[in-house]
Amino acid sequence: MRTSVLRCGEETIQVKRGAVKNLYLRVKPPDGHIEVTAPQRVSDGMILDFVTSKGSWISHARSRLSASISAGSQGGSPTSWSDEDLALARQSMQRQLSALLDHWVPVVGRAPSAISLRLMSSRWGSCTPATRRIRLNLELARLDPRFLEYVLVHELTHLYVHGHGPEFRRRMDLYLPGWKALRKELNTHVIV
Repeated sequence: MRTSVLRCGEETIQVKRGAVKNLYLRVKPPDGHIEVTAPQRVSDGMILDFVTSKGSWISHARSRLSASISAGSQGGSPTSWSDEDLALARQSMQRQLSALLDHWVPVVGRAPSAISLRLMSSRWGSCTPATRRIRLNLELARLDPRFLEYVLVHELTHLYVHGHGPEFRRRMDLYLPGWKALRKELNTHVIV
């Protein structure tokens, strides 16, 4: 990916251009700086317009990030994982996954070859369809169990469909009709 920096008023925006189809905006810890991932063909002007249009979202994301970091300074940090925390999170997720897989593999019709659980800095889950491996973020253990179910179904769906196009959305609508609301709510949580 090719990186550059843009100025938007008082803001400095880190831009990464690469082989992506859409614009992606992130507010990154610890300082809340803005990062945009963009397709190669998108102009600087389009990126600046995009960032400007997301002003209220950026403010909200920074507030969530600040609250998350404040919790950390008071001993409740989502980033401080003791060995015991990690072990308990793994056990909890493995118990939940056993029941979820028993339910969802027959529904979706595809099974992963392996599921690994680890702390991830920027996503809730990922899938490598070629190997049928799914990776899930251990942070999900700290959230409502319905988010783990959503992320698992999302990644299982990728065993059929690469990307997030119409066929992916059709399957998700079929499997988990409330998935868009779950995705929206999950994305209000900050991965730190």
